Amino acid sequence: MGFFSRLFKFKEQDPDSQETTWAYEDNASELVLDPEYAATLMTEFDIDAAILSHEDLQLRLQRLVEGRADEVLDPVVVGQHETCALGQWLCGAGRETLGKYPAFDMLVARHKYFHLQAAQMAQLHQSGEYEKALQLYHGGYRHASNQVTLLLKELRRSLGK
Repeated sequence: MGFFSRLFKFKEQDPDSQETTWAYEDNASELVLDPEYAATLMTEFDIDAAILSHEDLQLRLQRLVEGRADEVLDPVVVGQHETCALGQWLCGAGRETLGKYPAFDMLVARHKYFHLQAAQMAQLHQSGEYEKALQLYHGGYRHASNQVTLLLKELRRSLGK
């Protein structure tokens, strides 16, 4: 059972209504999206591409702090969570389509935190504090990155892809 489905259960208010309400009494049930709605979401945003892009940044930062790259990453740019493809989707179409689900806000928060950690790591590296940057990578940054990836994979699973 997936992460989102362990947290949320939806019940129809009226069989003819598309509105849903939370049912807190059973947190172990499935989050089920209408198949047409899920298909529409999958055509609007490529979750696999978002995962790959996210993992690419994570690997670039890993190589940087491990001293295996000459790349210079601007902490200000890296810290802007709303400018990457995932961030643009989360702030725009994703919010419009999935913003009603509390798990969506969790994904947004984890994504923001990931970028804050990445910016701090890039800043430490740029300042010559290589050991601190490496410690941050192995601490909060890697954990935040893994959470974003897991939430995206769970979203993909919940959408039936």
